[in-house]
Amino acid sequence: MEINGVEPTLEQVKALALTNYGHFTSMHVEDGAVRGLSLHMERLRRDCRLLFGAELDTDRVRHYVRHALGEDAEPGTARITIYDPSLDLGTIGQAADPHVLVTTRSASHGDAPPLRLQAASYRRELPAVKHIGLFGALKLRRNAQHEGYDDVLFLNQDGTISEIATSNIGFVRGGQVVWPRSEFLAGITMTLLHQARDEAVVTEPVRLSDLPEMEAVFATNAATGIRAVACIEDTKWPVEHDVMRELREVYADIPSERV
Repeated sequence: MEINGVEPTLEQVKALALTNYGHFTSMHVEDGAVRGLSLHMERLRRDCRLLFGAELDTDRVRHYVRHALGEDAEPGTARITIYDPSLDLGTIGQAADPHVLVTTRSASHGDAPPLRLQAASYRRELPAVKHIGLFGALKLRRNAQHEGYDDVLFLNQDGTISEIATSNIGFVRGGQVVWPRSEFLAGITMTLLHQARDEAVVTEPVRLSDLPEMEAVFATNAATGIRAVACIEDTKWPVEHDVMRELREVYADIPSERV
């Protein structure tokens, strides 16, 4: 863990627990390179402008990530959190000096197992921003895991599907990929697939009642790539499908960018 390239103090870390205002991005790093690195940096720049009214130097961010990674060539996940440790509940409106916190962890080995999802009505605050206010999403994930599921699928007030707690969701119908038409956080993996595939992006409102007509369901996330969804509540799907294999191949062929 490093903040602006050095070990953080207790006071700097305490601000995350007590104030919890900021944003982040997480990315899979392998051999010092990341798929969609430019998209991750653009996300940080955009969200910093929105949450703090400040411009973020992404070249500096990349330097801090390289420093935190050091000589470690093992695949891992780097999380970049942008926040100002000097802000507190009473001074949150002051001009901000965003700091860059980089944390790293080893990557999981092997493919992630298929997901089992429980549906719940929920809309994140500022859905388009990857902010650190995760209480609502994690509470619903906790509820789902207590019920024997792996994660939670969010439903809008009108019953349409939006996203998984920390992943996007896609559907396969008639051999075609269908994405929910909704407000959600546009993930980097989903965006890379849109850019790489030579097909029009299809979006439409999807409800739980539409699920039986889907041939397969998958989740996308920067840490795990493309992950099969085995079931949403009582509706089940095979965890292998030609379209998902094609998506994985397309994703694997996307060139990485050096940090």
